[in-house]
Amino acid sequence: MRQLAVRRWKARRIPPLAVLVRSMAYVDVRMRWKKDESFDAVPELSHARDLRPLVSLARLLSPSPAPVSSVSKLGRLLEAPDRRVASFLRRFPAAFVESVGPEHNHPWFRLSGSAARLLREEREIFAAHRAGITSRLRRLLLMSPRRRLPLAVAKGMLWHLGLPEDYFRCGDYDIGQDGFRILSLGDSVSRDEEDDRRELVLIDNGGDQELPKSVLEMDAMRRFGSTDLVPIPLFPSKGLRLKWKIEEWLERFQMLPYVSPYQDFSHIDRSSDVSEKRVVGVLHELLSMFVTCSAERRRLRCLREHLGLPQKFHRVFERHPHVFYLLLKEKTCFVVLKEAYMAGGDTTIEEHPMLEVRRKYAGLMEESREIMKCRRSGKPFQSKHEDHEQSEDSKEGSSSAVIVP
Repeated sequence: MRQLAVRRWKARRIPPLAVLVRSMAYVDVRMRWKKDESFDAVPELSHARDLRPLVSLARLLSPSPAPVSSVSKLGRLLEAPDRRVASFLRRFPAAFVESVGPEHNHPWFRLSGSAARLLREEREIFAAHRAGITSRLRRLLLMSPRRRLPLAVAKGMLWHLGLPEDYFRCGDYDIGQDGFRILSLGDSVSRDEEDDRRELVLIDNGGDQELPKSVLEMDAMRRFGSTDLVPIPLFPSKGLRLKWKIEEWLERFQMLPYVSPYQDFSHIDRSSDVSEKRVVGVLHELLSMFVTCSAERRRLRCLREHLGLPQKFHRVFERHPHVFYLLLKEKTCFVVLKEAYMAGGDTTIEEHPMLEVRRKYAGLMEESREIMKCRRSGKPFQSKHEDHEQSEDSKEGSSSAVIVP
């Protein structure tokens, strides 16, 4: 009995002094969310939730019109916010023109001239800047310690990286010339599991070339001439003030060593501030590669284990409001990289070639909103495109208009 009591006493020994000092030095940064209206005024951000399903439907309806029944069951796949795909199509008359089909008076939809031109412009931009756009996917693979990603995860990143949705399916793109290949992990049981059993890898495994420099490293070279000190650019929002304790912690945080997203991080203590700075650097680099330098917060979770991020990495967005902004839109949270919109050109982040096309798509959505307002008020809409006038004539005219498929 005495030996048992001694063992219990030994199990409750006081922890070392280093453990106590470390827990006392931790600063619990919890900040109240501050709304910044400047981000709400950016069209590609304010329409981000509807932008992806709109472009996907435009590709499905190109090049010939189709009945609504051909796309009505794709609402969940396209992640359209409206329950009915027909309701979503009718919300954007500047992009989709509705008319009566040849049989049973079913609604048919076709692309407007402006939407068709944007699709052609998108394909032309990808053909002209293919090397630069596909290099972003290569950098994403290099950020993974295994230099590979599941094919399903890579498909989910195509939209954000500016690649075509059928980049892996269409043989005309020939992903081999971009340095990629798809490996099968075994015989697939069903079509639903086909992507889960395949991985996207680099042909050279990233070993033939030198690892790329991150955006933060290039910014440090531009500002200081070396990468001995790599601070993270901070952009505070108006009215957002930090407590003096948090400000002191942030100053020390900027002086910590920087670990590139492309380097090995296995030697770093996961609970240290250096590890947190690496997480901030990984998310900064990831968002800087995206077309709009933003993404839905829930979509970043699929990359967590593949990029070596902690389980609750989303807390970084709340602990660093000078780096990231959380844009709340229609029950959806988007993470925006502040540097891309507040640096005023004083940044090393390269503008994505597809960004201008996304802005034009957002312009069509803004124009659709004006068309719907004019319809409700009964006022005529001064359209810049003939397709809108034809759409109004088809609604006011007889119901015998027919579209030949």
